[in-house]
Amino acid sequence: MRARTAIVAGAVALVLAGCGAAEPGSGVTGTVTVFAAASLTGSFDRIGRDFEAAHPGSTVVFNFAGSSALATQITEGAPADVFASAAPQNMTGVDSDGTPVVFARNQLVVAVPAGNPEGVRSLADLTRPGLKVALCAEQVPCGSAARRALDVAGVTLTPVTLETDVRGALAKVRLGEVDAALVYRTDTRAAASDVTTVEFPESARAVNDYPIAALADAPNPAAARAFVAHVRSAGSQSVLTEAGFQTP
Repeated sequence: MRARTAIVAGAVALVLAGCGAAEPGSGVTGTVTVFAAASLTGSFDRIGRDFEAAHPGSTVVFNFAGSSALATQITEGAPADVFASAAPQNMTGVDSDGTPVVFARNQLVVAVPAGNPEGVRSLADLTRPGLKVALCAEQVPCGSAARRALDVAGVTLTPVTLETDVRGALAKVRLGEVDAALVYRTDTRAAASDVTTVEFPESARAVNDYPIAALADAPNPAAARAFVAHVRSAGSQSVLTEAGFQTP
């Protein structure tokens, strides 16, 4: 579990437009534990800091991992207030406080080493003999999206590794262990100059919806509902768009 213990002090200019967001100073305090898809790491770190600044006395603690693993942890009793998944199917079996709502969407790209030394231009290029490719396992959202995209393209490939979350697949490229990986557009944007992004048209048929919900057994239900509203606010939506997410 990844935790941030420092409470950001001082006021931050934050737009909380619409979506029923709790107003700063509304009495939301204490720890809010958020289980979130690994692909949300950078954006939610920033959104969490904004939440703490808007609600003095609150602390956001994150657990970032693959959505299917997080869903299993929640159903097995791990204490959590909010679940943000990279796909709706991972909400099945999770007892939420109200209906989960889609707050963002994400699209796949091919990540290759900076400069694209192998000249990858399409999904079909990934089937070249000797080219090493990393995919996410099909049990996690980035893996199921990759399967849909490959099926649409009519491409069959054998990856050298199947990762449990998208950060693992991208790390293989950054470490030079593979020549390419199918990851989210937001991941290559965050990796900046470490990798080159190759877009492919079939990814438009494999866009993942990201739902979020406060959990029925949330230890801090008021903070859970406030955090969900905060993620859906105009300010947080701007953070997500800047990172490369699409709006619902």
